[in-house]
Amino acid sequence: MEFMPLIMFAVVCLVLMLGYPVAFTLSGVALIFAFIGTSTGQFDSAFLEAVPNRLFGIMSNQILIAVPLFVFMGVMLEKSRIAENLLRTMGGLFGNVRGGLAISVIIVGMLLAASTGIIGATVVTMGLITLPTMLQSRYNPALATGTICATGTLGQIIPPSMALILLADVLSSSYQEAQLQMGIFNPESISVADLFMGALIPGLVLVGCYMAYVLVVAWWKPEMAPAMEQSDQKIRAFDVIKQIAPPIILIITVLGSILTGIATPTEAAGVGAMGSLILAWLNQSLNWQQIKETLDSTLNVTSMVFLIFFGAAIFSLVFRGYGGDDLIEEMFTNMPGGVFGATLVVMLVIFLLGFILDFIEITFVVVPIIAPVLLAMGVDPIWLGIMIAVNLQTSFLTPPFGFALFYLRGVAGDSVRSQDIYKGILPFIALQLLLLVLLAIWPELATWLPDQVYG
Repeated sequence: MEFMPLIMFAVVCLVLMLGYPVAFTLSGVALIFAFIGTSTGQFDSAFLEAVPNRLFGIMSNQILIAVPLFVFMGVMLEKSRIAENLLRTMGGLFGNVRGGLAISVIIVGMLLAASTGIIGATVVTMGLITLPTMLQSRYNPALATGTICATGTLGQIIPPSMALILLADVLSSSYQEAQLQMGIFNPESISVADLFMGALIPGLVLVGCYMAYVLVVAWWKPEMAPAMEQSDQKIRAFDVIKQIAPPIILIITVLGSILTGIATPTEAAGVGAMGSLILAWLNQSLNWQQIKETLDSTLNVTSMVFLIFFGAAIFSLVFRGYGGDDLIEEMFTNMPGGVFGATLVVMLVIFLLGFILDFIEITFVVVPIIAPVLLAMGVDPIWLGIMIAVNLQTSFLTPPFGFALFYLRGVAGDSVRSQDIYKGILPFIALQLLLLVLLAIWPELATWLPDQVYG
């Protein structure tokens, strides 16, 4: 059947919506369709013979070693209470300014995103510490919850982001595949450093948009973001430097070594993991129980990611065995508007899928299907990667399956209503979509810095 690949994709989305594990859904659906196709003579079983080589390639990919190391770094920093100290210090520093508490949440969220990148931990930590204070200071519940949820998702776009690492690996394979389709044999590919560098300016622009929105709300409707009447804690400059300096040093060490080419992402991740242990020790919060819990969390996340990798590899092979890549290429080539029309449709599909799927599922299911075609049409790979990353960030905020909403709902208790959380995140989703529009108008936001450094 000509449309069997699309039916296969639709079945995967349906099964995922029913709540089945991503990895087993991808591989299970793919194998069922392969069995049906082999039995009816519509599928060449030779495609499945490539599965062992594909899985071995994933396991021997040295870039992916950075995933467990960065996860370890993030979990260790979260458990060492560095985030709590940062939030209390910045809250005391900006609390007496109208909208200051929300600004402090955004600043700390940016620092946590650049040092941990663990979205769930960031949202939970900020929800537990700052939400009660913001509500006691008579902040509008929608503004308070929206700021916390949106800021917690900055780890999706600000490096070192696990989403960018996974996207870099998928886009690298797609880029090489697109070049082969065009008859170009170029050993270079898209690196993690390329996406990290490309994400810096858009990430800072998004942070600036968040701050601008909070300041406008505080000026326009002062009752929504009032200043604290009196700070209970006098914050000295030394206290601020003491809390901010350690994570900033770690950020500069990890990101700086990657972006300057001194270390590979894997080597830098190892330095970051060791640095998180040192910071936890300096914070007097390092113990064997904490190390055990961190290792358990790292093992769980890493196992999940690699199982999804395996499932996605099998799904991709069966999808191509049915001619899915040719079908997608034909659809995009004949689409009105050329490259612009194809890119617009892809961004719209990814945004809509974000309502029902999370970023890992979209990264492994959708991106390998659409990226080779767009790259073969001449789309810049770094720009495409950043566009997808910003788009995927909305999946954490869009109901009904926005995970950031679930995290905050779980720790907020009865202090806020669910409708306040949903109402509060809408302006921030609009700001993320605004960033997508800015990237579409000025691709240089994503490509200028990599061109200057690596060009």
